[in-house]
Amino acid sequence: MTDSVLDRIKEQLTGCTDAVNQSIRVHGHTCMQMYIPSIVENHCVQNFISLPLQSEADSISNWPLFLERLDRGSVFPIPSLKAFDLSEAIDLVVAGNVVLYIEGLPFLYYFKLTQYQKRAISESKNELVVIGPQEAFIEDIQSNLSLLRHKIKHPDLKIKLYTIGKYTKTDVYVVYIEGLYKPEVLADIDEKLKNISIDGILGSSYLAEHLKTNKPTPFPIFQYTERPDSVAASLMEGRIGILTDGTPSTLLAPVTFFSLLQSSEDYYQSPYAGSWIRILRLFFSILSSTLPSLYIAITTFHSEIIPYNLLVTIAAARENIPFSALTEALLMELTFEAIREAGTRIPKPVGQTISIIGGIVIGQAAVQAGIVSAPMVIVVSITGIASYIIPHMELGLTFRLLRFVLLILGGTMGLIGVFTAVFIIYGHLANLKSFGTPYLQPIAPLVLQDWKDTILRVPSPWMKKRSNAYSKGKQRRQAKK
Repeated sequence: MTDSVLDRIKEQLTGCTDAVNQSIRVHGHTCMQMYIPSIVENHCVQNFISLPLQSEADSISNWPLFLERLDRGSVFPIPSLKAFDLSEAIDLVVAGNVVLYIEGLPFLYYFKLTQYQKRAISESKNELVVIGPQEAFIEDIQSNLSLLRHKIKHPDLKIKLYTIGKYTKTDVYVVYIEGLYKPEVLADIDEKLKNISIDGILGSSYLAEHLKTNKPTPFPIFQYTERPDSVAASLMEGRIGILTDGTPSTLLAPVTFFSLLQSSEDYYQSPYAGSWIRILRLFFSILSSTLPSLYIAITTFHSEIIPYNLLVTIAAARENIPFSALTEALLMELTFEAIREAGTRIPKPVGQTISIIGGIVIGQAAVQAGIVSAPMVIVVSITGIASYIIPHMELGLTFRLLRFVLLILGGTMGLIGVFTAVFIIYGHLANLKSFGTPYLQPIAPLVLQDWKDTILRVPSPWMKKRSNAYSKGKQRRQAKK
């Protein structure tokens, strides 16, 4: 019976050439420890497991006394856990545990001595701030939880673990603050996470696709962030965070359109500077998706609304251009998108330089060659700069996609097409919800008390109540009091 168990466990390790199985005879019985050296703390294995077993083998005590001391937990200086299903041995080993099988026992002992390779804590590369904390999440989930615990030192911070992925068995943690979140949001996330059936989770976006609502939308219903201070602030607002092992990006839900236009640095500056920057973001976010289409629609179909002197300048610039305004705009926009993507993929020391120089050289050469007009280069350049102001990458990608839709409608139907598309987009946003929260709140529906931290950022002493978009609202706060 014992031999068959040992043979089964060894058979499970077949093919895992980096796995180690060591057998030690203790009082005439076999004790076998199994682990993978590259993902465990090897000095702990030797000092806290192997040496105590060897000392026990050399002692004069008997087998029953050894089992009794094992049961009391006095053999090993580190805590151990039990697994009563012997078939779990290989799963525990590949998960970074040290498994100890003792002959004659119907269960396994295992020790959590996992130590994966990880990079050091560094500043965020995608959410840079001038004032405020500089640390960012990394790929190690335990380090990320440590950073979050460092921000929120309260027992109401709750952390719920899920293991998702048939092959990756990725740890996913849902974090929230008891008493602040909406229970229906947590219940919805919990149900969806439990029902996910997938081979593996390699990033937060895998989860986001399975957690999205059935209503198709190009707009993000999650906020991605890699900053511990942003996650901590969102949890205190009543939102829920989802941390995934192996990625520095954290998902926050629910979100609104205006929360995606906010940056953590808004709260580290004065209310006046923060409010001014938010107004600029909103203005240029709208401009980044509508400016090319408005320019094409007006110059093609509604030139009478352009001042005469400006119209003469535009007409003179387009005199020898062989393409229509729509074709000209599409060529410039596609070229700008190609330069942007090339700058992202090229190694960082030369990427930014090539993006800037490439844009200037290509734009100047295209104007001199008579392929595009100078006003079109200016419009596309302003649009490209405006798109970089959006702090949330997913929202920025959505605006870039909608820009082409509006551009085609403006070039074929004029202002009627542009305004019709804008109204359709607004209607879509007004009907869109992120886990039950209206996407355009506090504008649609109108919630005046939440305007204090939307387009403007009023001083902190004036914001004594949490937003109704995230927390349970007035009833929950009064119950807490």
